[in-house]
Amino acid sequence: MSVLERMVRAVEKVRQRLHRAATALEQAHVPYAIVGGNAVAAWVASVDETAVRNTQDVGLLLRRSDLEAAKAAMTDHGFVFRHVASIDMFLDGPDAKARDSVHIVFAGEKVRPDYLQPSPAVEESERMGSITVLNLLALVGMKLTSFRDKDRTHLRDLIEVGLVDSSWPARLPAELGDRLQTILDDPDG
Repeated sequence: MSVLERMVRAVEKVRQRLHRAATALEQAHVPYAIVGGNAVAAWVASVDETAVRNTQDVGLLLRRSDLEAAKAAMTDHGFVFRHVASIDMFLDGPDAKARDSVHIVFAGEKVRPDYLQPSPAVEESERMGSITVLNLLALVGMKLTSFRDKDRTHLRDLIEVGLVDSSWPARLPAELGDRLQTILDDPDG
């Protein structure tokens, strides 16, 4: 297999994993929202598909009270639940690595104790084609809360396509608005 074929296959595997996970939860009527890099990609694609950045994992927002129903639904679609190093995930099969998984974020809970705010509610989402994605305001809030290098990159992607602009800091809690303003002031920083 050529390098190009491997590159295409890697991207396709993530897309298929996202689709299978969404299908599993939809069929079981388990509320969810796609979060993280794939949610950013969906929003960016809604404006400019050539600006979409690939991501290696799938993130799902779930209510903790729906975890057992999600486990049953995902197991029926070939996923294997694991709790490793305080992270809940669904591996894409029994021999999959953590990179080949769907990571879970629990709605209304802080991912880390030092985060400024908890994750949004599952209801803060909207339908985009065949999947449910976190709405843009909630997604920007999550990215500003974690504020890792990849989160700042995702925020720059949203800014670049015009989804987020100078009016946004005022729409956010002060500390998050200040973080966004630093990126707006120096997008290359």
